[in-house]
Amino acid sequence: MGFFKDFKSFLMKGDIVNLATAVVIGGAFNKIVGSAVADIIMPIVGIITGGTDFTQKFIALDGKEYETLAAAQEAGAAVMTYGNLIQAIINFVIVGLFIFIVLKAYEKSQKKEEEAPAPPAGPTQEELLAEIRDLLKKQ
Repeated sequence: MGFFKDFKSFLMKGDIVNLATAVVIGGAFNKIVGSAVADIIMPIVGIITGGTDFTQKFIALDGKEYETLAAAQEAGAAVMTYGNLIQAIINFVIVGLFIFIVLKAYEKSQKKEEEAPAPPAGPTQEELLAEIRDLLKKQ
């Protein structure tokens, strides 16, 4: 019984729950970024590069020429799909950009909370001493 009790307490620690939450949020964020890349960024990149689909860029290692990646794979040729690497790098840069934007917005919101108006400063020591001196003079 001790093992399961220890295991349960391990799973319910704040760090593990926070990690699990981060993984779930990360997965959802990945879908958002994936959609942004596939549906927004890559069509723009495609226009800029003249309609190039990076995922179809490959080198056949058997020395033959193939029209498409599918044709090379169907022929059983070993292929180096460098286009997938280019696509992964583009995705990485865009994910980094999205995370940067989210963190900047988060930092900005934290600064606003920290920059709450400070309570008015009280009188200085000199002002208090002068007030006491004036009170003593009146007596």
